[in-house]
Amino acid sequence: MREVGVGIQVVHERCCGLDVHKKTVVACILITLANGEVQRHIRTFSTMTAGLLALSDWLESLALTVIAMESTGI
Repeated sequence: MREVGVGIQVVHERCCGLDVHKKTVVACILITLANGEVQRHIRTFSTMTAGLLALSDWLESLALTVIAMESTGI
């Protein structure tokens, strides 16, 4: 764990949060660079097979170490 900025500690340097909806999945990726700068990438994908495959390919290409998923539906 290392500190970035004031009072913020980086726990995972390459991570993604997924917000799952009925028709879309929104992915937010945070990548902490060696200089402490944080890159943020946000993309929205369809929940149809082609969209989910594109999401999977994108996540794999970024070599993420942690992915968390949130869904409030039933």
